[in-house]
Amino acid sequence: MSDLPPHDSSAPDGPERDPLGLFEEIVEAETDRDPDLAVIAAGSRTLRTQGHDGRQADVPARPADPEVDKALREVETELAGRWGETKLEPSVDRIAALMDVLGDPQRAYPSIHITGTNGKTSTARMIEALLSSFDLRTGRYTSPHVQSVTERISLDGAPISAERFIETYNDIKPYIEMVDGQQEYRLSFFEVLTGMAYAAFADAPVDVAVVEVGMGGSWDATNVIDGDVAVVTPIDLDHTDRLGETPGEIAVEKAGIVKQDSTVILAQQPVDAAQVLLKKAVEVNATVAREGLEFGVVARHVAVGGQLLTLRGLGGEYEEVFLPLHGAYQAHNAAVALAAVEAFFGVGAAHAERLDIDTVRKAFASVTSPGRLEIVRRSPTVVLDAAHNPAGARATAEAVSEVFDFSRLIGVVGASGDKNVRELLEAFEPIFAEVVVTQNSSHRAMDADELAGIAVEVFGDDRVQVEPRLDDALEAAITLAEEEGEYAGGGVLVTGSVITVGEARLLLGRG
Repeated sequence: MSDLPPHDSSAPDGPERDPLGLFEEIVEAETDRDPDLAVIAAGSRTLRTQGHDGRQADVPARPADPEVDKALREVETELAGRWGETKLEPSVDRIAALMDVLGDPQRAYPSIHITGTNGKTSTARMIEALLSSFDLRTGRYTSPHVQSVTERISLDGAPISAERFIETYNDIKPYIEMVDGQQEYRLSFFEVLTGMAYAAFADAPVDVAVVEVGMGGSWDATNVIDGDVAVVTPIDLDHTDRLGETPGEIAVEKAGIVKQDSTVILAQQPVDAAQVLLKKAVEVNATVAREGLEFGVVARHVAVGGQLLTLRGLGGEYEEVFLPLHGAYQAHNAAVALAAVEAFFGVGAAHAERLDIDTVRKAFASVTSPGRLEIVRRSPTVVLDAAHNPAGARATAEAVSEVFDFSRLIGVVGASGDKNVRELLEAFEPIFAEVVVTQNSSHRAMDADELAGIAVEVFGDDRVQVEPRLDDALEAAITLAEEEGEYAGGGVLVTGSVITVGEARLLLGRG
């Protein structure tokens, strides 16, 4: 794969050159590729050269321009006035009506659709990195956000700017109001953001969209796309009041993203969930690739700053792949992401050879996932992880034990009231010396005293401290971690909710 030809910004053919000439130059450089793919890639790269002057931060700060910040706050206020993400009326009627009046922007590009219980966002980021490394222009839609709502909609691997977010909202606002007036219920916060993402991707335009389901699958607002590839990360118990009380029942809803004649990439699943997903694939004539059979993790070794992997994809083995993320679960996410991108490119169907290994290595080495075992401070080490359900907590606890050699680990936990908090705390009990319970600013947050009552039952009274304010909780945890002395190896893990992690990130000077 050839790279964009270097140019001297001071030379006559620098940034001021004709974009069409740059397009033709890239096509000519792509002599070792399928000609159709070369033209697609060249067009994408020309657009990036014209309209994208470097990646923004993964978690953008507030706009520096006061007028832009004011306009963004006005949009955020209007969005917040709609149904929140936890209030649902299970239907795609409203989002379908919005797509109809917008001219079905979601059909302007192919898509990879991702559902599951845990690992969706990290997997989406890996898929996006792989596609971008193969010179495709990407759009990514994920949720929830860590700090800024603009994180949810990304182009070319970076959150869209506040200006573009505001512009996109204002562009489709008249159509939103039109649909609101025609429906029994107004469009929700998540439905409006989904409409914004699909419109932004069409306007860019992107070569492929990577779309994460908000909740479930069949009636999720994202499910007005027909994903060429459907990805199902591990299914476990979460949102049981809405999705079902067993993995098999939950899988019924998540199987809704599997479309006619698509390809389905299945992470390792509980038996009852796998049976439901395979049955759905048969019904719609979808091709299935299963982790542990058609693809998977061959080997993994802990490395400085991440892990070194050997992955088996649909087209063969990929050795010495460095992934700068911690935990066995991230290695499995990487295997799923690789298989999804192979399937998108037709590996295993149209042709059998693997993707260019150097490009794959470069892509995985560039992956970031804010708030997922993210180190934000040293002396003592403070780690953020957005685990918010028992399965996620167990995976995080295992990864922490593997990666870090803490002599004393203090937990800071702020959880949502609609989660299985007892089992989440039980997953962390073996690795926390003490826990500081707190609450974030969300209306969904569990009261700190209520959380403390459960924590005392799990940890015992002498291992639990209550600090309702998150800033006080962080200070208390850092003090506890330092008790053994400067070189004793104490640490702090902040967890329990994406919102808790996002607010801690701000308090600790990130973003």
